[in-house]
Amino acid sequence: MSESKSESARSAVDSVVDAVRGLVSEGINRRVVVRDSKDEVVLEVPVALGVVAAFAAPVATTIGAGVALVSKCGIKLENRQPEPTAQPATTVESERI
Repeated sequence: MSESKSESARSAVDSVVDAVRGLVSEGINRRVVVRDSKDEVVLEVPVALGVVAAFAAPVATTIGAGVALVSKCGIKLENRQPEPTAQPATTVESERI
């Protein structure tokens, strides 16, 4: 009986670890971008860093988001992962004689 409990606990821990790894890799590829009314970038940070800052200093994060919204800044999440292309970037063509 205790063996099945330990196996289920182990599988639960493994699934949580896999979910955290996926979120971290996604957080590295996505960025929080704050742009002003002239569409100039004011702040650009990875999502993972933004989450860490929100946990480390929640009051400062809330005040910063409020100031950004009041000053007509836009906050967007952008994916920085390159789009997969149909063809490789470099191709070599050969001629047949």
